[in-house]
Amino acid sequence: MKLNSEQEEKIKSFVDKQGLKLLELRDNIVDHLCCVVESDLKTGKTFDQSLQDAISELAPNGLIDLERKTFFLLNSKRIIMMKKLMYFIGFIGSLTLTAGIVFKMLWYPGANNLFITGFLLLLLIFVPMLAIDKYKVAIARTLSERLKIVLGCVSGVIVGLSGLFKLMHWMGAEVLLLAGAFIFVVGYLPFLFFTMYRKSLV
Repeated sequence: MKLNSEQEEKIKSFVDKQGLKLLELRDNIVDHLCCVVESDLKTGKTFDQSLQDAISELAPNGLIDLERKTFFLLNSKRIIMMKKLMYFIGFIGSLTLTAGIVFKMLWYPGANNLFITGFLLLLLIFVPMLAIDKYKVAIARTLSERLKIVLGCVSGVIVGLSGLFKLMHWMGAEVLLLAGAFIFVVGYLPFLFFTMYRKSLV
């Protein structure tokens, strides 16, 4: 049984409402759903039931999850390389910062350089890269989830820098601390508790 134009439009409308970013994937999903629904209609199922079954079979966790997995498969080598780079930078930053702290406590030369390098590697490279990675995973989620990640990263970096400035006796530590604390309290915490509240209702 062939689908009529109204049924085809209903399938297209459903897929469009999911907010898929990959247009080629969107077209392939529409074609697949149309074929499966057409086949199911021949068995005597209703259109709505056929569509629901086809969607559940194709993407039990939703079309956005299917898109995310497709994107990962298409870019897996680049994503894996970026993750390796991110965690390598995190490892080197942690190692350098630890060495800097030990050198500082033992009054060894080069302590300040190691300490500052490690701090900056973690704060200005690793933390933003980690936040971007988390943001990409949360791109299909609510705006509050995404803002929580962004504001958490920004406040963390600023507060971390204020700590570095304070330890190194540089000017501006108080301003950075106040700015970071303000973003954390006014920006990050409301989104954190709002998302926690929403999850508790599920």
